[in-house]
Amino acid sequence: MSSTVEREPAHVVIKRPRRMPIPLLGWVGIVVVAFWLIMAVFGPMLTPHPAGEVIDPDGFGPMVPGMWLGSDVLGRDVLSRIMAGAQTTVGPAIAATLLAVFIGGTLALAAAAVGGWIDTALSRTMDAVISVPSLLFGLVAVAALGVSVPVLICTAGVIYVPGAFRIWRSLAVNVNAMDYVSVARERGEGMPYIMRREILPNLLGPVLADCGLRFVFAVLLLSSLSFLGLGIQPPDADWGSMVRENLPGLIYGAPAAIFPAAALATLTIGVNLLVDNLPGRER
Repeated sequence: MSSTVEREPAHVVIKRPRRMPIPLLGWVGIVVVAFWLIMAVFGPMLTPHPAGEVIDPDGFGPMVPGMWLGSDVLGRDVLSRIMAGAQTTVGPAIAATLLAVFIGGTLALAAAAVGGWIDTALSRTMDAVISVPSLLFGLVAVAALGVSVPVLICTAGVIYVPGAFRIWRSLAVNVNAMDYVSVARERGEGMPYIMRREILPNLLGPVLADCGLRFVFAVLLLSSLSFLGLGIQPPDADWGSMVRENLPGLIYGAPAAIFPAAALATLTIGVNLLVDNLPGRER
């Protein structure tokens, strides 16, 4: 007579994926970016003086209480103008980045999902656009259409559409070859569903990093146009135009010529630190 030995069910240990901690430099980037985003929203309301008010008749004043970063060429408070200029520097750059990512990402997903001649035509068109130097494209567009915030946003957005398209397409093509995308096609799902539900969710990590880089490029391009006098126009404050206005102060060692450039540097460095240390990104 055989006896049956009852065995207790083995405990199955399920290991969850370990969350990657954010490095110290990543937190530094988060703090810097968050600070400038807050300044972009609330900076004009928190300025110690009106951004256009002349408080030092001599100009290029030193750093003293009441003018913590000195005064500029016209005697305006540099700190107030940097705080107010965060809105006109960061705001258009964010809008241009979102425009570039939306257009470039949508076209890239369509090219990867459909393929064929549509993919070829879009890719060759983007190659033609990206071959034009960014600053030259911006100068021609602004000179032809006039200087205004919508023109600047659209110009920067169009300039960076090809770069976003190439990154998104290179990632989407790999995802499009996966089995679960083929299964979705066999189920009869349409292209909008495949793009939105099958391909896009698997691209979020890399494309978020690319969005940060596009933002840095847009900031530098718009600031360069302002430095050349074709960006944000006076009396509005803009970091690029502030650098141009206060260049004569370099021979006097005036702080007004340094701090706007330092603001640009801290913003771009902060975004790069954040992008380079995103959790799950291969370094």
